[in-house]
Amino acid sequence: MSEEYDNTNRGVLFKNDKKESDRHPDYTGTLNVNGVEHWFSAWIKTSKKGNKFMSLSLGAAKEAREAKPVQSPAQANNPGGYDDFDDDIPF
Repeated sequence: MSEEYDNTNRGVLFKNDKKESDRHPDYTGTLNVNGVEHWFSAWIKTSKKGNKFMSLSLGAAKEAREAKPVQSPAQANNPGGYDDFDDDIPF
């Protein structure tokens, strides 16, 4: 009995056992937003009044970060990187 589970608009956080400094998140995981996977990080912080809260960060998933940057049509049509506007017109 194998049912496909829909993780759309759901996420998970795990305690970060590899935290080495205060800049590293306390919790890390993934969050699916409208079918797109994202990295999700959380830091446990304390407010000036002494109340604990979580500071959150959402970033592109690893696959999206490793993908090649999108080129503009001008860049795609100019693979050598030559500037079409580099000429000797004096004005």
